[in-house]
Amino acid sequence: MSEMNLYLAIALIPLVGSLLAGLFGKQIGRAGAHTVTILGVGISTVLSGWVLYGFLNGTRTRFDENVYTWLTMGGLDFSVGFLVDTLTAMMMVVVTSVSLMVHIYTIGYMHDEKVGYQRFFSYISLFTFSMLMLVMSNNFIQLFFGWEAVGLVSYLLIGFYFKRESAIFANLKAFLVNRVGDFGFLLGIGLVLAYFGSSLRYADVFAYLPNVQNATIQLFPGMEWSLMTVTCLLLFVGAMGKSAQFPLHVWLPDSMEGPTPISALIHAATMVTAGLFMVSRMSPMYEMSSTALSVIMVVGAITALFMGFLGTIQNDIKRVVAYSTLSQLGYMTVALGASAYSIAMFHVMTHAFFKALLFLAAGSAIIGMHHDQDMRHMGNLKKYMPITWITMLIGNLSLIGTPFFAGFYSKDSIIEAAHASTLPGSGFAYFAVLASVFVTAFYAFRQYFMVFHGKEKWRELPEHHDKHHDDGHHHGLGKNDNPHESPWVVTLPLILLAIPSVIIGYIAIEPMLYGDFFKDVIFVNHEVHPTMALLKEEFHGPLAMVAHSLHTPVLYLAVAGVVSAWILYVKAPHLPAKIAAAFSPVYKLLDNKYYLDTIYFNVFAKGSRALGNFFWKVGDTAIIDNGIVNGSAKLVGAVAAQIRKMQTGFIYTYAAAMVFGVLVLIGMTFWHLFAG
Repeated sequence: MSEMNLYLAIALIPLVGSLLAGLFGKQIGRAGAHTVTILGVGISTVLSGWVLYGFLNGTRTRFDENVYTWLTMGGLDFSVGFLVDTLTAMMMVVVTSVSLMVHIYTIGYMHDEKVGYQRFFSYISLFTFSMLMLVMSNNFIQLFFGWEAVGLVSYLLIGFYFKRESAIFANLKAFLVNRVGDFGFLLGIGLVLAYFGSSLRYADVFAYLPNVQNATIQLFPGMEWSLMTVTCLLLFVGAMGKSAQFPLHVWLPDSMEGPTPISALIHAATMVTAGLFMVSRMSPMYEMSSTALSVIMVVGAITALFMGFLGTIQNDIKRVVAYSTLSQLGYMTVALGASAYSIAMFHVMTHAFFKALLFLAAGSAIIGMHHDQDMRHMGNLKKYMPITWITMLIGNLSLIGTPFFAGFYSKDSIIEAAHASTLPGSGFAYFAVLASVFVTAFYAFRQYFMVFHGKEKWRELPEHHDKHHDDGHHHGLGKNDNPHESPWVVTLPLILLAIPSVIIGYIAIEPMLYGDFFKDVIFVNHEVHPTMALLKEEFHGPLAMVAHSLHTPVLYLAVAGVVSAWILYVKAPHLPAKIAAAFSPVYKLLDNKYYLDTIYFNVFAKGSRALGNFFWKVGDTAIIDNGIVNGSAKLVGAVAAQIRKMQTGFIYTYAAAMVFGVLVLIGMTFWHLFAG
């Protein structure tokens, strides 16, 4: 198989599975739909693994070719092409492997769905195709196609239960917030096209960068801005939307309205990592703007800390993990701002495995609780669901950065990168990611203790406490009901995801961060941004990194977070309510998510509606309809009504008018003669 055919197969086979399940779902049935989609994504996973293995053993080289030219306009080619290097290969493996686990898991999770089963498999396979097209693109047009495609499919997936008002609101919110980010992204691509050599192919743009390194652009009269800074910031606005960075993060927690497999797919390895991947791919551009990097670092630090605070008060098991995703995306963004692109992508990989594990384990607990997601109704599930218990424990240990677990190596590296950075804002970023260690450990083990330890709280609730939901399911266990472990199609993906959540960090840290894995793929100006060079000098292997952690505050902050959660939710479960009452203003602020949703709804949503009404009533109705269209007709009618009175039908009236006209002509003639 030629390289081109190999890459076409990796991208297109999930699309074929999606089309078969979507268009012929009734004919092939439920089993046929999940078989063709799982087979398609499975083949892509194997082939992606083969591609990555080729890069690791040196038998495969960088591939950058066009598949075909879609449009030629004014000397500019809009092409579909593939750029496959180590960064792409790593993302391909992460996307396809996590997607495969989600596909298998979905068989068990969606087993009781009476309608939409085939549609759901079609959507998640289409999502995989869209993400592959994004990460494999070699030009901005194809990147934008994949960017918009994952946004569209996520809209369909979040609103899968389209009869729920909350799901309709959530998918519309996700769609609109991402359009805000995408508007900035499109403007950034427009600047690239206008000023960076009239080409949208990455290789051509990067080669042209020295010509525009010091170029400026006039955004307002008398105000010159660095072209590189403006372009990078506009592209990052797109990343803020896709990767849910403050203040464009508000869509992600509400996306929990979709089924749990979607939460894992969107939040773990795919859509939310698109912005991080894009910035890493554009590292030659971002290295030319320290201002843009500082902005990125500060935005990431705000997201990491303040979104983590929101996770500490959530009672929905999925929303805790969702706010965890927001916080971890902030960590990755801080790494990008510190020019530690390889560390950001390393955390993208480790996070993909343990976050998918956490979401799917949460879904398994929800199945055991008969679709009740409220952690206040759970407790002591470890007795009934041992596999779910141990896998979620592994996921949480990796999340909080426990030594030897995958998350430890990537998360600690980000903290060290923030500490080593000298850019403006790095001090705040270091404080934020350090404080987030305690916050992360607290909310992660708050969830763990509430779900798997303590009293079996559903037995204390009224019978059928959550009777029926809009999706038609009866929710919640009765007082005499016992949870049960999920079927193997649910637990097998948990076990398979738990393995890399433990070992992948130890294996990959040295080659990915300090070896040649990203050589000639990610570019860093070590003279201006020496962070990675400093970290390389201090790195002495993964075991030495664990030993070093014993002398840093990071490990002790994590332990303090776990102990605090244990005291408050196991030993003294009456204290959280008292603390919330004592700090009611703070609790209210967090419960209302910093009032950002309220501000957006009242200012932007209602403001847009009021502005639309103004343009409709004043512009459309008053000016255009009544003024221009109807007004013209009324004016003609009024003039005609007056002129009509002159049409008397008497000869002497017409004769007088003719004489008057002749006199006027004679007068004008004499005036011209004497005036000339």
